[in-house]
Amino acid sequence: MLSGQEVNDAVEKYADMIKRICFYHLKDPADTEDVFQNVFLKYMLRNEPFTDSEHEKAWLIRVTLNACRDHLRSLFRHRMVPLEQVAELAADVPEDHREVLEAVLSLPGRYKDAIYLHYYEGYTAAEIGTILGKKENTVYSLLSRGRGMLKERLGGDGSSE
Repeated sequence: MLSGQEVNDAVEKYADMIKRICFYHLKDPADTEDVFQNVFLKYMLRNEPFTDSEHEKAWLIRVTLNACRDHLRSLFRHRMVPLEQVAELAADVPEDHREVLEAVLSLPGRYKDAIYLHYYEGYTAAEIGTILGKKENTVYSLLSRGRGMLKERLGGDGSSE
């Protein structure tokens, strides 16, 4: 089990990222807080040391994605939140980016995960593959198809890539 100081340091370092991932998947502030707490509880109870900070970050992302999926599958989760409400609640999103945010949020989960990790967290396809447990070429396909869906939804002409 990790010490209180190690957990506090991790919360300070990764809280914003974990909350963003949770919110993008769950679209509900209360559910986001629940999953956020569960992720850091799992972190606190972890016995194995991390090899470096990137390993720690990737582990937290993976646990967060799994916890969000588990939460969405749970019997207690049967309500939906309109995308308009999500766009209103999303912090620090400039008005001109709301349409893109809504389009990203409307993507199927596997595309949304790949797009988010690549464009918002700056991971490469190889790193995303490791995090999601997929082959690198599969990640390239997910990114390509996700971009295609976004262009279709946003009416892009494909000239600026």
